[in-house]
Amino acid sequence: MAMDLSIDLNILETEPAEQYHAQAKDHLSSHQLIDFIKCPWLHFKKHSGLIQDKETTAYLIGRATHCRILEGRDAYESQFALGGPINPKTDRPFGKDTQAFRGWAQKQGKPGVHYDDLDQIENMASGLSMNNKAVDLLLYGRAEGVLRADYCGMSCQCRYDWLHPHEGVVDLKTCDDLTWFESDARRYRYINQLAFYQAVLAEVIGELVPVHIVAVEKKEPYRCGVW
Repeated sequence: MAMDLSIDLNILETEPAEQYHAQAKDHLSSHQLIDFIKCPWLHFKKHSGLIQDKETTAYLIGRATHCRILEGRDAYESQFALGGPINPKTDRPFGKDTQAFRGWAQKQGKPGVHYDDLDQIENMASGLSMNNKAVDLLLYGRAEGVLRADYCGMSCQCRYDWLHPHEGVVDLKTCDDLTWFESDARRYRYINQLAFYQAVLAEVIGELVPVHIVAVEKKEPYRCGVW
């Protein structure tokens, strides 16, 4: 642990995800930057509202996993509707692609996580808990904190998965196979994302801090690695 590093976690704002994403029109985010790196035309169309991002089931499960691991069970159960309605004819849950499940989730007033996905999320949390370094990084700090600052002449915003006062930035990722995670990191430009997080934070605290990626598999054996 870099004990000479001491980040004041009060620099981070607490802000609902919806409010944060609504500010994207006025502040550059890491996802916008990566869109621009991939294709400036794609960035322009998204920024202009010509292309709308849609929340896929995989993205929803990713959000729920982040909440369960980083914010804890209470926040997880508060922010997501867990389970679903039971079909009285079969005594089994309605499928997650059915109108019955979507209607149930809508009535709960929050995103619905189906029975089929609950075990996967808990297994990912358990897998992470078996990696001592990952546990150490996430033992102390602040989850989902928001920071805004000017960087390279642009107003930027970051939503940090986790900020540890002595270890720096920690980003949680899920993957299909930990063996090939480094290839995934290059493909999805995770390093660019973390460099952006690091640079924006440096504008506020005056120094570059370490960055870490914690990755956990979405299937057996739910291995976890730290980079």
